[in-house]
Amino acid sequence: MVRIGPGIMPDTGALSRNARLAAKLRSRTRTVLDHIAMHGRNPLDMALARRDSRMLHTVREAIAHGDVLLAFQPVVQARAPALAAFHEGLVRVLDETGRIVPASEFIPLIEDTEHGRILDCIALEKGLAELASEPGLRLSLNMSARSIGYRKWTETLHRGLSGDPTVAERLILEITESSAMLVPELVISFMDDLQRQGISFAMDDFGAGYTALRHFKEFNFDILKIDGQFITGIAHDPDNQVMTRAIASIAEQFDLFTVAESVENASDAQYLTEIGIDCLQGYYYGAPTVSPAWRDDASRRASA
Repeated sequence: MVRIGPGIMPDTGALSRNARLAAKLRSRTRTVLDHIAMHGRNPLDMALARRDSRMLHTVREAIAHGDVLLAFQPVVQARAPALAAFHEGLVRVLDETGRIVPASEFIPLIEDTEHGRILDCIALEKGLAELASEPGLRLSLNMSARSIGYRKWTETLHRGLSGDPTVAERLILEITESSAMLVPELVISFMDDLQRQGISFAMDDFGAGYTALRHFKEFNFDILKIDGQFITGIAHDPDNQVMTRAIASIAEQFDLFTVAESVENASDAQYLTEIGIDCLQGYYYGAPTVSPAWRDDASRRASA
């Protein structure tokens, strides 16, 4: 604006510049919106895509710099919860700040990629090393059907088994129901071969996917882990009670050891124990930890 005498008159040059700037901004906005519309992406989708891209970068960097580790969660005996039947080793990665990233934030992004296979290998290698260093430990590790036939994963397994003849009988491999159903014939053959070596198998997240009963009969799993969606709040949920009792009945028929996942409170634990579930897993009994108690015991023994 310029001042003329007592009044105020508009600066026509400034107005013109502002008008051109506004027109340019509107044009750029239309271009962005047209691009979004053309590619079927709304701003939320684009924000999610950027978040996923950052997480994929975090996983790649963690693999490259050795920032992958296992967190261990106890699976306790239902009728003697002070005793752990085994522990589950859950893969975690560290981000650039050193924060431990839970699997739920990255596994869905990489489970069907090469990075998923590499993480399977790293988890297996670390789990086998833990079993070798702690003779009293029984440990379950997650794997996907994508790792069957993957040379590096197979070599890692054979190397770990050859180093200690007791490792196989203390190792449990968990395969999700949905993963097992991708290539059921391949999974069945794979399991038969490793079960002859003493390794046990658990079907993870049972009920979350779809299992044809004819395949379920042929799979010959040792352990059935009931998905948490049926367990959370089960003490006060008649529908989940019916579903879980039905699953438990199937497991009993096929001589499967049962584990209820996502047990979060005493009332759910009591109900599950009463209906005959063998083992319980969840935050009520312990959160996953990267510093398990047996490492502290080993350190004390070494310093004694």
